[in-house]
Amino acid sequence: MALLAARTEQSTAGSETSPGALVRHTLIQTQRLLLRWARNPVTLLETLLIPCLLLIMLDIVVGGQIQKFTGDDALYGSVPMVAIVGALSGAVASGVMLGRERDAGLLARFWVLPVHRASGIASRVLAEGCRIVLGTIAVVLVGMLLGFRFHQGLLAAVVFLLIPVLFGLAFATIVTAIAVYTAKATLVEGITILTSLMMFFSTGFVPLIAFPTWIQPIVRNQPMSVAVDAMRGLADHGPIARPLTLTLVWCLGAIVLFAVPAAIGFRRASRR
Repeated sequence: MALLAARTEQSTAGSETSPGALVRHTLIQTQRLLLRWARNPVTLLETLLIPCLLLIMLDIVVGGQIQKFTGDDALYGSVPMVAIVGALSGAVASGVMLGRERDAGLLARFWVLPVHRASGIASRVLAEGCRIVLGTIAVVLVGMLLGFRFHQGLLAAVVFLLIPVLFGLAFATIVTAIAVYTAKATLVEGITILTSLMMFFSTGFVPLIAFPTWIQPIVRNQPMSVAVDAMRGLADHGPIARPLTLTLVWCLGAIVLFAVPAAIGFRRASRR
């Protein structure tokens, strides 16, 4: 009887670490996260409503002035910028919720359940990707109502939509690494100051030539600017190779630097 129980226990343990269990548990936890975010007013505001309102406000307030100044439609800078800002702000809200789940002991409860260990962090990556795609589509749809169009074909449009996903996942990796190591949500929320500075000092907010000469190199090469420039080229016209390469370098660099600390911190937070 004891031997049968031991074999059953080994079989169960093996099934918890199998690739099939990882896929199954990741999808279940992803659904849990998406449902929780959908029922959270702050997350919905950060993901959908605020970015769309920001885009409309920018088009009304500065869109006409930028078009007179440059001769180009300002939407081809503001739509990419707002899509990226929405991805970043949603990642901050998700980081705050992660810290609350850790403090409430929810992560520790999942740790003692027969759940694949990697499904917790994998489900958050997948849920973040879904959230960013939905937010980007919402911003693009509002932009189309204002006059935004894709002029470079279907493939370029797909790459356009993928850039905020990659950018948002890289930023979410940083936020996760911070959220699992600190008990203060204010520290995670303080990252919004950085995202605001990146937005106001980017080529998506105003053209590069509108900035003072001494700060133009910083504005031109900062992460949000290169992502906006790449998306502008994919949607309308402009260089693509350089800004897209720099975007990949910035995003992959952030993931490489913060993925391991985030995974280790998530594991420690789950075992508290």
